[in-house]
Amino acid sequence: MHIPFLEKNTLQCRLKAAQAEVAAFKSGKKYQDMQSTHRKEVESLECAIRQLKEELAQAHKDLKANTAHWLEVIEDLEKEHLKKEAALMRQLGQMEKRAFRAEGERDEGKDKMKQQRLRIYELETALEEEKGKNSRLKAQLGHDHENSSIPSSKGIRRKKIANSRERTGKKPGGQPGHEGHRRRRQEPTAPPVLLDPPAEVLEDPDFKKTGKTLVKQLVNIRLVLEVTEYHADVYCNPKTGERKHAAFPAGVVDDVNYGGSIRAFLFLLDNDCCTSIDKSLRFLSDLTDGKLKLSKGMASKLGKEFASKTQAEREELFSGLLLSPVMHVDCTNAAVNGKSAYVFVCASPDGRALYFARRKKGHKGVEGTPAQDYDGIIVQDHEATFYQYGTDHQECLAHVLRGLKDSIQNEPDRTWNKEMHALLREMIHYRNSLGPGAECSPEAVSGFEDRYRGILEKAKEEYEYIPADKYYKKGYNLYVRLGEYMHNHLLFLHDSRIPTTNNEAERLLRSYKRKQQQAVSFRSFESIEYLCQCMSMLVMMRQEESLNLFDRVSQIFG
Repeated sequence: MHIPFLEKNTLQCRLKAAQAEVAAFKSGKKYQDMQSTHRKEVESLECAIRQLKEELAQAHKDLKANTAHWLEVIEDLEKEHLKKEAALMRQLGQMEKRAFRAEGERDEGKDKMKQQRLRIYELETALEEEKGKNSRLKAQLGHDHENSSIPSSKGIRRKKIANSRERTGKKPGGQPGHEGHRRRRQEPTAPPVLLDPPAEVLEDPDFKKTGKTLVKQLVNIRLVLEVTEYHADVYCNPKTGERKHAAFPAGVVDDVNYGGSIRAFLFLLDNDCCTSIDKSLRFLSDLTDGKLKLSKGMASKLGKEFASKTQAEREELFSGLLLSPVMHVDCTNAAVNGKSAYVFVCASPDGRALYFARRKKGHKGVEGTPAQDYDGIIVQDHEATFYQYGTDHQECLAHVLRGLKDSIQNEPDRTWNKEMHALLREMIHYRNSLGPGAECSPEAVSGFEDRYRGILEKAKEEYEYIPADKYYKKGYNLYVRLGEYMHNHLLFLHDSRIPTTNNEAERLLRSYKRKQQQAVSFRSFESIEYLCQCMSMLVMMRQEESLNLFDRVSQIFG
């Protein structure tokens, strides 16, 4: 085995050192050195131990002193802490008392606040109820001829009915350069009266006649009582006892008979002028200086007599209404001895009309009228019954405009009602501007219908955002109606023959309402029937221009 030189040299050195140390141990010198070194180390350690014991003893003394000192400090701190703790406990007790008292006051305040909230809630609920009632009452008080079906004569707030004319700045009366409308001259019934010249002309010879004469008339009327007395000699056959005399003219039956002019006069006062029978008889008596004092029974029978004599003409008028392409239909309430009755009217746009008295409304009331078998377009006021007759329907836009105006007044925060009111007026104006017989352009009609639907969408959004007041739902109901019956509101745009309102029928019914409210107390249903038949004939006669109404009625009475 080969060992490197350096390692071999190191091992040899270490061997020599070990051999030297072994030799030292064998000689005892090494042992002696070790004892001497050990003894020195033991002495040194004993000296260090003594110092440490002294230091430990001193540390025990210091510890006792420090412990005693700290115990004194701790006792002082504990005493001070106990004092502070006692003060804090006292303060805590006071705070607890205050807290208990505050909690009691808080609970009491909560109870009071709860009661106050309940009271406020009750008051707010009552306030909302009163506001709703107030709005409903205001809406009712605000109803007049402009925003409801109430006639102008019955409105609570009487005010001047405005028209659509604009101020021109001119003075009232005749304008310079205008020919004017003079009173028509009448045929003189007596020789002219030549007035004497004034005194200045007679006294001054310089005045000469100019050849010009001023003519002025004074027109009066007077009632002349015309009495025709018929004499018929009576012949007797002594053999048979038979008596004979000349035949009297037709209508001359009683000792005193009243001719057609007197009957027509009383009949027109009663049926056309809305005066009571008593006033009519008194007026006739005053005109004749008390010579004519007719009985109420005779005057009250004139309506029945006139109705029976004009039955054929009314039947012809009935057939004519069935042929009309458009017909107005409406009804109103009547009263007979405190019981309800109804008056229906059917009229054509050219003014022909028939009145019908009925005991019932609805389909029973329509029976026997031209509307029952009518096959044309009916103009009406949103009456559900009338929708069962005719081929199509146009609703009266005057009622819709009044309803929108009522909604504008009672729902001022909504915008759809104002826009719909303006749109309907624009459509009516457009239709009227085209002239009679002209049809609306399809583009204009389509535009109007799109705007109509857009406004209904806006109304839907407004009522979804803020629901209708439960005390005033007329605006919301009108919105629903405008949506459901859009076709019946805009039918006039598709046919030039259809009017936009039902004013024709409403004006005719006003004549009956005036008669009932001012001058008549019906005691039998037949009285209303006779009045309706007579009013139908009077309406038709006014359409005839060949003969004045009084002469026409006089001829019928004969």
